[in-house]
Amino acid sequence: MSNVKPTECPGMEDLPPEALQQVAAYFQTLSEPTRLQILNFLRDGERNVGELAQLCGYTSANVSRHLAMLTKQGLVLREGRGTSVYYKIADPSVYALCDLVCGNIARQFERTAQHRKVFARTAGRAGKAR
Repeated sequence: MSNVKPTECPGMEDLPPEALQQVAAYFQTLSEPTRLQILNFLRDGERNVGELAQLCGYTSANVSRHLAMLTKQGLVLREGRGTSVYYKIADPSVYALCDLVCGNIARQFERTAQHRKVFARTAGRAGKAR
C-alpha cells in the first residue's frame, strides 16, 4: 500500500529512472527562452498562434513548433475554435516554478555583483599601494 495521498506529489528522490527522464524532458522544454516568453504571454489568458507570434516577434510556424512542445509536456492546453486554435496554461504551478528559479538567479546575480564590488575595491587599493 502506498503512503502517497492522491493530492500529494512524490519527491524527486522517490522517482524511478523512467520518471526522472520525464522530469528532465519537462525541464528541457522550459530551457528554451522563446517557450518561456510564450508562457509569460499566456499568463494574461489564452491566445492564438497569430497573437503569440506577433507578441514574440517570430513567425507563426516557429511559435507553433514551440507550442507543440509545450502541449506535449502538458504545460499548455490547445483548443480549436473554428479556424483558430487557442492556447492556455494547463497548470499554473509552472509559474511558481519559474518564479522560484528567477528569484534564485536574481540572488546569484546580486551575490556576484557584490563580489565584483569587493574585488574592484581591493584591486583599487592594490594599485594605489604600488
